[in-house]
Amino acid sequence: MNMQKMLKQAQKMQEKMQRDLADMSTETTVGGGILTIKMNGNKQLLNVKIDPEAMDPEDTGMLEDLIVAAVNEASRKIDKEMQSKVGSMMPNIPGLF
Repeated sequence: MNMQKMLKQAQKMQEKMQRDLADMSTETTVGGGILTIKMNGNKQLLNVKIDPEAMDPEDTGMLEDLIVAAVNEASRKIDKEMQSKVGSMMPNIPGLF
């Protein structure tokens, strides 16, 4: 297989991955349902839902910790999904391995 053809195929794969990222989203709930976030494949936060009963003005630290945990978990889910997609695409590139 010639190099130009391989580069063109790699470019098509990259374009497909970018489209997949744009279409992908994940939702993560933490704290037993207290906080739910939605994140897209580009790791942009799309939505945050907070149970009003969790909003204790005396303990904002707990809510802050839950936000950090939810964002990190959603980010890990996106990474895992993309690794899965990349892994499934790699065998389709002849001569790569």
